Amino acid sequence: MIYPPGDELVFMSETRAAETIVALANSVASTVESKLSEFVHVIGVYVLKAIGAIAAFALGLIVAMFLRKATLRALRLAPPEVADLMSKIVYYGVAFMAGVAALSVAGVNVSGLLLTGGIIGVALGFASQTVVSNFLSGVFLYIDRPFRPGDPISLDDVNVSGIVYDVSVFSTRIRTWDGIFVRVPNDKVFNATIKNFSMNVARRVEYLISISYSSDIELARKAILRVLDNEPLVLREPAPEVFVENLGDSGVILRVRFWVPSQFWINIKMEMLERIKVELEKSGIEIPFPQRVVWLHMVGGNGSS
Repeated sequence: MIYPPGDELVFMSETRAAETIVALANSVASTVESKLSEFVHVIGVYVLKAIGAIAAFALGLIVAMFLRKATLRALRLAPPEVADLMSKIVYYGVAFMAGVAALSVAGVNVSGLLLTGGIIGVALGFASQTVVSNFLSGVFLYIDRPFRPGDPISLDDVNVSGIVYDVSVFSTRIRTWDGIFVRVPNDKVFNATIKNFSMNVARRVEYLISISYSSDIELARKAILRVLDNEPLVLREPAPEVFVENLGDSGVILRVRFWVPSQFWINIKMEMLERIKVELEKSGIEIPFPQRVVWLHMVGGNGSS
């Protein structure tokens, strides 16, 4: 077909415009396809990382729950508050590590987070070192078990003695002999010299009794042993002992030893001393008081004594 000169120019312009539009459309389509493919790839990577992070955290929580139950079983004989606190420390410690692992799987740089957490941990450690010390001492006291609630003890370094009322994670409460409740931090208890008066089933009672030099030692010994033999709570093995300990300024010192059940120690110690005194008096044994003999030398008029 033959176009007029003017129409041919129009046709050529339209053709070029159509080609340009097609080329532009192809370019846009290619760019969109490329960007869409890149977007899908990125989304896929993030989705995979998210799935991996969730799986890692979930696995960590399962391990944390398992270890918490195992800790509770291992500490079933411990005080409930100790077992509960230790199990929580294990659980949250493992959960924290699982969270860090999940963030790492997700592509998060956790080095800065760990550094910040370390700095915060050090600061908290310095701020709460007394609390941590008391807690660790409480755990060590549980492991060592130097006493239990109800035991009569003495903490020499703390100058506290009485009946153990309660042992908690951070402190030990003691009811003193005069009925006062004293709370002692566990770090002081753990570092103190602990005397437990009930760990042994029996405890020894000792007296030092003075009799006059004019009294019969054997008669005094028999009188004391007679009192001890008449008391059923005085143990026969080891047998009671009465022997001369020393020759004092005012009399002969007798040492008396006998054993009683630990739970009756204080009552028997007070009661037996009174009975022994009464029996010695009945037997004619004199309990001397401090005395001094003074010798006077008379000087005569001629200077001789």
